[in-house]
Amino acid sequence: MPTDRSSSRRATSPRPATVDTPQRMTERTVQSAPKNVTIRSLRRLRPYLRSHRWKLRTATALAALASILALAMPQVLKWIVDGPVAHREPSQVVLGGLALLLLGVTEALIFGVRRRLMAAPLADIEAGMRADFHRHTQWLPIASHDGWPSGQLLSRGTTDLQVIHTFVSGPRTFLPVHAATLGIGAAILISQQWLLAVIVLAPIPLLIILSYRFESSYAEATRRAQDLSGDLTTAVLESVAGIRVIKGFRRSEDLINRFRNQVRGVREAELHKARLLGDASALITALQGLATACALVLGAIQVAHGHLSTGSLVAFLGTAAVLGPAVGQTGPLLAGCYDGAAAANRFFEVLDEPVVTETRLEIATADRAADTGSSTDPPTATEPDDTPRRRTQGPAELVLDGVCFRYPDAAPDGPPALSDINLRIAPGETLAVVGATGSGKTTLASLIPRLYDPLEGRIMLDGVETASMSRAELRSMVAIAFDEPVLFSGTVMDNVLMGAEADASELDSALRSAHADEFVYGLAEGIRTRVGEKGMSLSGGQRQRIALARVMVRRPRVVVLDDPLSALDMRTEAQIQDALREVLASTTALVIAHRPSSVLLADRVAMLAGGRVVAVGTHEELLRTSPEYAALMTPIETAADREEGP
Repeated sequence: MPTDRSSSRRATSPRPATVDTPQRMTERTVQSAPKNVTIRSLRRLRPYLRSHRWKLRTATALAALASILALAMPQVLKWIVDGPVAHREPSQVVLGGLALLLLGVTEALIFGVRRRLMAAPLADIEAGMRADFHRHTQWLPIASHDGWPSGQLLSRGTTDLQVIHTFVSGPRTFLPVHAATLGIGAAILISQQWLLAVIVLAPIPLLIILSYRFESSYAEATRRAQDLSGDLTTAVLESVAGIRVIKGFRRSEDLINRFRNQVRGVREAELHKARLLGDASALITALQGLATACALVLGAIQVAHGHLSTGSLVAFLGTAAVLGPAVGQTGPLLAGCYDGAAAANRFFEVLDEPVVTETRLEIATADRAADTGSSTDPPTATEPDDTPRRRTQGPAELVLDGVCFRYPDAAPDGPPALSDINLRIAPGETLAVVGATGSGKTTLASLIPRLYDPLEGRIMLDGVETASMSRAELRSMVAIAFDEPVLFSGTVMDNVLMGAEADASELDSALRSAHADEFVYGLAEGIRTRVGEKGMSLSGGQRQRIALARVMVRRPRVVVLDDPLSALDMRTEAQIQDALREVLASTTALVIAHRPSSVLLADRVAMLAGGRVVAVGTHEELLRTSPEYAALMTPIETAADREEGP
């Protein structure tokens, strides 16, 4: 049987027809971790780096210059040992010491300048990526949001960006610097003593082979760890948001145990990464130390036989010591590349989700941002003509013609959530939509402001298809209030206006219409009182009244109310019913009636069953002609009789 949204959404993630929407990330990673994507993923960061490329290149050049200065120090030591020390010239020794001091101070200053030079580009890159991520998630259709656990999105927009920040400041800068250092250092070693150079440089081919083997296992391990961390974030968010339910049903211990298991999984994944990196680093260090020890022994023998000067051996070993960190940091730097690649891959997985582009102005804005390197354009979407139309005032006619809808994650061979919906709501008319749980009421409400688009059929306002309007234009004419009011961390005024242009009198009128003025002006700071996260400092009824005021302040042409009285007590409900009748008289309204009293607000009633409209008429007509409606609405008759009295 077709089901409403509340019963049709399951654990399976939605898969839009155009792309493969991610399932839960842990399952996806366990099944097939990304391989051979390091270079491809890191290259996708180029648009963000492009506008800062000269500063980044300059910073890399400064780091390379500092390494060259470090390579020059052993040559100064050679001159000191073979010259002033051998010839016992203290003044020249002091001169050599000053030269070493100057090289050291210059190297330190260069590193300081490099850090200052990198600070602004790194901050700008992260800020640009964070802004693009948030903007893109706002453009994503509701179906895509349904497929992403909140913790996964949060970790990709925060933690993964910090990992990318670390990659840009570390491996991206120092891998080429170390490569240049190794090349120059190798040339110096070979020019000084080719045999010892061969011994010192012998581990490098083995390290190259090791890096290829290391990439495959570490890339998979780091992706798994990051995905598990995202699921852990989801668990934290859910436990905080649902703390009242958890405590009310005494499930704290179960949640603690489940969270402990997830923490254990993240810990094991991180330990696996650490073991891989530790093994690689240990092997690199062992090979490097063994090669240096062999070179030292052979060099000492050559010095003893007079084939090599003491200063040359000191310079050789000093150069080898400078090359040591370049070799020893190979493992951690490669690990940083794989961490950065996995983070970039997770970041771009979200940006690769197809978006619903609102207006051409936003397309142009995105294109300009991409040209400056501050954003990665979302995939282009076919957007209907959104040439601004002259705004018509007053109630609009709303027509649904042959509308069908199926949720993206529904079984292909299953029945649709809505099928062949044909309704007409005249300007200024209020239509109540009723039906049993799962009949498609909330789904129908979501189609009016295009939170979802119908698969078949048309929805029209004053004869204009809503599909031909931009969503910005459509939603300036249609306002919706859900049965679960959502408030944001801000003031009461911020939550009512939500960007709407209204003066103080219009705001006050909206609050009075929703019967929210009495409690709002009784708060500590009135309309400027902060309501806290999700408005949890207010009661459910107070939150719902603010949500109603949010609709009323816009004076929309069409109003969609999804069970607007569900969280109100009987007295407040009666007051708001009177106010709503006045408000609904000046607009076109579709009221989803989950409770019988909401039907009394409507001029006509449409009854849904199995995703289809099975009856339309006035309340009295349907009571006479539809036994199903009569059975569903029996409580209304009782309420009506009570109001009329004897």
